Amino acid sequence: MSTTHDYAQIQRSLAASHALADPAEAHGTLAGALCALGPYRLEDWLAEILPDGAGLSAADPALATLYASTVASLSGRDMQFDLLIPSDDSPLEERTRALTSWCTGFLYGLGTNGAADPQRLPGDLGEILRDLTEITRAGVDTSDSVEANESALAELVEFVRVGVQLVFDELEPLRERELPPPPVLH
Repeated sequence: MSTTHDYAQIQRSLAASHALADPAEAHGTLAGALCALGPYRLEDWLAEILPDGAGLSAADPALATLYASTVASLSGRDMQFDLLIPSDDSPLEERTRALTSWCTGFLYGLGTNGAADPQRLPGDLGEILRDLTEITRAGVDTSDSVEANESALAELVEFVRVGVQLVFDELEPLRERELPPPPVLH
């Protein structure tokens, strides 16, 4: 269920840079921005998740690798994109919190880059965004068995993974349109 990146390593990298987000939220923000905006550079992402430029010039190699592999996996046609959440041997509650944090970051990244209005999105994308919003409120159901909760989390992770890939693919025309040059301030 977790990505090939080491969640703990990304957590250490973000902590060392005094990041404003946990690893799951930071990765969700990256994925959301990549869906909405092209090009979205490593520097753009770091400026979003690190306090006022901290570490922008000397980005941690783990963060640069995560950025590059996220771009490659979303852009690929082989559905290799995965969420950065703790591994399956982490407590269920921790993985559930990470999933909710990931979805929060995704919605933030998508919204701050101009593609968050579900009413204006093509096809089923509005419904996917509404579902992701609901997932931000997910929690472990203590009345269910561990197996039932594990199964539910696995289904949610797969839904999010596939939904994000669909959002990325469907918003390709939005990313390809030519953006006006930024205004010059005098």
